[in-house]
Amino acid sequence: MDQRIVPANQGKFIDPEVTADGSDRATVALTNPTTLWFNTGTLCNIACENCYIESSPDNDRLAYMTAAEVRDFLGQIAERGWPVREIGFTGGEPFMNPDIIAMMRDSLSAGFEVLVLTNAMRPMQRPQVTAHLGQLIKGFGARITLRVSLDHWTEAGHDAVRGAGSWSSTLAGTDWIAGQSCTLAVAGRARWDETEDEARAGYAALFRDRDWPIDAMNPAELVLFPEMDLSVEVPEITTACWGILNKSPSDVMCATSRMVVKRRGALPSVTACTLLPYEDGFDLGPTLADAERPVALNHPHCAKFCVLGGASCSA
Repeated sequence: MDQRIVPANQGKFIDPEVTADGSDRATVALTNPTTLWFNTGTLCNIACENCYIESSPDNDRLAYMTAAEVRDFLGQIAERGWPVREIGFTGGEPFMNPDIIAMMRDSLSAGFEVLVLTNAMRPMQRPQVTAHLGQLIKGFGARITLRVSLDHWTEAGHDAVRGAGSWSSTLAGTDWIAGQSCTLAVAGRARWDETEDEARAGYAALFRDRDWPIDAMNPAELVLFPEMDLSVEVPEITTACWGILNKSPSDVMCATSRMVVKRRGALPSVTACTLLPYEDGFDLGPTLADAERPVALNHPHCAKFCVLGGASCSA
């Protein structure tokens, strides 16, 4: 367990079977694996405030995934009979990975939809990338979704998270995407002193001004992610919580997805979800077969982001 969580959650999130008060900890079974994620590597062109995965120009803790490694897992999907419809690529910044176009093409050619999480900045805007990406979009169109990280609907808010000048670069890249025949989506952060309705109204005005084909009222087209702050006290999720919260384990992200990572110097392995790539307790093994076992909700992110926040990284 990451020791950064201890001051805010003393004595909690320790035992995968029971909570601090001795209650049975909630678990989630993989009931409908519809999304397989690949972390393309933690290197990024920028270092954002409170990046959950600590991506930066220097962090290569997760190494670049290769096209050959992705193809191996695409084959495993067929072997295991998983009903996967979507392959997701996240980072870091996926367009820094030299194999990203090949990985996307292989996934699309195998019949999957593809979702790429990007900041739409310089790595994506390089002419050699836009040329190949444009050709890929011409061939597969709306089966490709590019979800752009736009942390707020104002320049000041976005740049406060991503650094001065990030706003203008991201807008330029998103303008390019909007002119293509792929699907465009945006991801923001619910970290501001505003209601969700106010945030969606602000984004809607921006989308109209930029002529971006995004419905800000549609949660699938504008995703507002809750902040993942390990300094905040959060409750542990017990088996009784499902009834109390009127929720089902099948609603939680780890019921429908897994993520493949490649730690520096190691072979790829499968983790329970996109949020916990470094946690040993959430590493399920080197194959999809290993990753079919249930997941204990033994981390603050499980509670705040997934169960209480109701969030999902998938499209």
